[in-house]
Amino acid sequence: MGDTLVLGLGNILLKDEGVGVRVIERLKEKYEFPEGVQVLDGGSQGLALLYFLEGVSRLVIVDAVKAGKEPGTIIRLAGEEIPAFLSPKISPHQEGLADLLFAAKVTGILPQEIVLWGVEPAEIDTGLDLSPKVAAKVDELAEKVVEELRNWGLEPVKKN
Repeated sequence: MGDTLVLGLGNILLKDEGVGVRVIERLKEKYEFPEGVQVLDGGSQGLALLYFLEGVSRLVIVDAVKAGKEPGTIIRLAGEEIPAFLSPKISPHQEGLADLLFAAKVTGILPQEIVLWGVEPAEIDTGLDLSPKVAAKVDELAEKVVEELRNWGLEPVKKN
């Protein structure tokens, strides 16, 4: 494992809820990542992902984010903006994500830098396909993650 983790969250059986996983698939398809960067489909595993946070100092989370915005809106939250002790739900996995971040904090393995990139979902119903509004944002979200990594001095390389 590396000291930087890109973690996609989501349930691909619930349409837009699976956007984090779809972004991870796109990143793996389009880029090679430098040593020390792990790109992981975390699905909806919740606390089972705690193991993957060990030794991680920088974490990028990609997920559907319910923030009451227009469906398809891209959202970036960082550090304290990411509600580790969530009151209003902003993500369909929020309790799992909140529990994961809280457990990481309690056990002393909470990454020093955490950024959440997400998109406002349009549809969270049974189905394998993303809604058109969210599907149209997968490439842009993937590029936002790459930009975030570059801001940290890491250089993903585009595949031919």
